[in-house]
Amino acid sequence: MFKNILVPLDGSKLSEASLAPAALLSEKLKSPVTLLHVIEQGAPAEIHKERHLTQPEEAETYLKEAARAFPSSVKVQTHVHTAPVADVAKSIIEHVTNEFQPDLIVTCTHGRSGFRDRLFGSIAQQVVARGMTPLLLIKPVDARFKLDRILAPLDPDSGHDDSLPFAESLAKAFDAELYLLSVIPTFSTLTGEQAAASSLMPGTTQAFLDIREENARQHLQEHIDELRKKGIKAKAEVARGDPAPMIVRTAEQSNADMIILSTHGKAGMSAFWERSVAPSVAQKTKTPLLLIPLSTKGE
Repeated sequence: MFKNILVPLDGSKLSEASLAPAALLSEKLKSPVTLLHVIEQGAPAEIHKERHLTQPEEAETYLKEAARAFPSSVKVQTHVHTAPVADVAKSIIEHVTNEFQPDLIVTCTHGRSGFRDRLFGSIAQQVVARGMTPLLLIKPVDARFKLDRILAPLDPDSGHDDSLPFAESLAKAFDAELYLLSVIPTFSTLTGEQAAASSLMPGTTQAFLDIREENARQHLQEHIDELRKKGIKAKAEVARGDPAPMIVRTAEQSNADMIILSTHGKAGMSAFWERSVAPSVAQKTKTPLLLIPLSTKGE
């Protein structure tokens, strides 16, 4: 599954929120870790109200110190990209693509400016938009990390639940419970063409939504039966409402330690942002969020 883990760090205490999850995952999965820092060209004197790492030597020292967060059983290497670059996010993506080729990137969701930077950060945006590598987004609200319950929202209209193999593998590794969720829109939460059609054919639309709910229940029960045969603790729920808020609410109410979502390949970040549930969930939840590109296969 996750055989190599990459953790980009910018030197701030906020970015270090990704260390505890990466340490736990790497120890349990026996995965080597690479800590990466890219020197920024013309960097400001401070980042997140902390001194910015602008010299290769101090960056290397910082990464060596950060490596102490990992158990001795985990192989940790550090890498400082010493040639200053104007676009740090682009440089990290190039490292991901051409050099490290990790199976998982763990990063903290913080940034210096703008709504999208605050939510994903430009690194996370580019990774998700390109649909290349699973990405675990950590909010810098709690340094503790455990994995006892995993929430896996599944698309009720899809025959392929791309996030489920990852959820299953993590549940096995951590002896965690899987909480499967399908969200069916209500009449009032339909959008786009479906909303337009509902105003013209309200009775037909309501019947269609009821059929979707019944199909979703059957779909989830099939998964539950298979998971329990494999010895995995599992439960499922079908909810009605707006998908993103319902996912966030269910994560809170079920005390989920992680949400796993598939991300759909779109043409560029703007398309991803506008059409996917994942960004809205990331904005609203404090729960660690694992994004799985559709092209990625869990093992």
